[in-house]
Amino acid sequence: MSSSRRSQRLFAAVLPPEPVADELARALAPLHAIPGAADLRWTAPAGRHFTLAFLGEVDEELLPELYARMERAAHRTAPFPLRISGGGRFDGRALWAGAAGGLDTLRLLAARAHAAARKAGVPMEEEHRRYTPHLTLARSRGHADLTPYTTALEGFQGREWEVREMSLVRSRLPAGGVPGEQPRHEVVRAWPLGR
Repeated sequence: MSSSRRSQRLFAAVLPPEPVADELARALAPLHAIPGAADLRWTAPAGRHFTLAFLGEVDEELLPELYARMERAAHRTAPFPLRISGGGRFDGRALWAGAAGGLDTLRLLAARAHAAARKAGVPMEEEHRRYTPHLTLARSRGHADLTPYTTALEGFQGREWEVREMSLVRSRLPAGGVPGEQPRHEVVRAWPLGR
């Protein structure tokens, strides 16, 4: 393996449109007043998305095949309705918003994105565990009681939109060691759903 080989940190995702992202930001504003909120690392609006498949570091030589297979996966999946709905947590470490609408199609798209990456030569987990649609809102460095936040999000029902594309996103991790600095995300490619 050549030490000059280049790679990109990538994931496939569904990105909420701007009006939906703005609506979520307004709903989250009161959560910042809950005691302990300042101790959480809140995801910036640009980092809020429904991850379909995390690919990790992908060798650039695999990109042409990956693009072709991701495009095929998108074209085989029809557009579907989605909305941000409610909230939940992964243990005491991550707070997230959930989804409602075409969840079966969202799960199918996630499985297809995972398979497309694996078939393109990206090392992926062999076993694809059950996909839990979620949009990460905040993380905790240690265990935190996230119950007040999930309770506050229980009744949230965002506006519905039609998911019409799947995006491949490059994630650039912070390198400066600046406290609170977050990864930067950039859409590398996006493919329309359906034909």
